[in-house]
Amino acid sequence: MKLTREITAMKYKDGKNEKKIEEIVFDETVSLKINDTPTRNFSTLPDSLIDFAAGYMIGEGIIKSFEEIEEIEVRETTINAKIENYHAEKDLVLGSDSSGGWRSRIKNITLVKSYLKIKKDELIINIEKLRKNADIWQKTGGTHVAAFVNNKNNEFIVREDVSRHVAVDKVIGAASRKKLDFSQSYVIYSGRMPVDMVIKIARVGIPILASNAAPSFSGYTTAEKANITLVGFIRGDRFNIYTHTDRIEF
Repeated sequence: MKLTREITAMKYKDGKNEKKIEEIVFDETVSLKINDTPTRNFSTLPDSLIDFAAGYMIGEGIIKSFEEIEEIEVRETTINAKIENYHAEKDLVLGSDSSGGWRSRIKNITLVKSYLKIKKDELIINIEKLRKNADIWQKTGGTHVAAFVNNKNNEFIVREDVSRHVAVDKVIGAASRKKLDFSQSYVIYSGRMPVDMVIKIARVGIPILASNAAPSFSGYTTAEKANITLVGFIRGDRFNIYTHTDRIEF
C-alpha cells in the first residue's frame, strides 16, 4: 500500500504565492478487535498492523508476549486478534494516544529489572540513524519514528506512524515477534515522553526510553519510580538524562 498521497497546495515563499504538488502522509482509522470484540479505533498509518496490534496489547497489559496470540488477521482497516483468557472488563485500559486514568495505574507498575548499560555515543549515533531511516517523515514531515534497539542481536527495528504511541507499539510488537529480550533493549523515538508512554515502556520491561524531545513531569516521576532511564533532547552532541543515570556510560 502506498503510504503517501500527492495533493495540490498553495505555497507562500519570499512574498510570492505558487501552486505546488505536495506529498502528505496517508492515515486511516483502523479498528482493533480482540476475540471479535471491538476495543478501540485508531488513527494510524495503515502499515505494520500486526506489529501494532501485538505491541499495543503487550503495552496495555492484555498479553505478555506474542506467543499468547492464537491468531491475528488483518482485513483492510480491521485487525482481529484471537487470544486466550481475554476479559474486556479486566483490561488495564490506557489508550495508545491518551493518558486518561494513569494516576490509578502507577500502583500496578512493577520495577523494571535490567543490568543494561549503553555508551553515551550510541545515543547520539542512533538518533541520527533514526532520522535517516524515517523514509515517510523525510518525504512528508508528517510522521513520528521509533526504533527498538537490541545490540546483543544486532537489531535496530524502525517503524513510523502519525502517532508516536502507535510507532512505539509497532516496534514493541515487531520485537516481540522476534522474541527479543526487552530487558536488554531500549526504545529511541521522536516525540515527548509523557506518563502514558513511560507506563507502556515499564509494562513491557524496557529499561531505557530516549527521545529528541522533553519529558513531562508525570513521565519523569513515573520513570523514577519504575526504574527507567529517561533521556531527552538528544540533539547534536548533547542530551539530558533525567532518571537512573547509571545506565549511560561516559
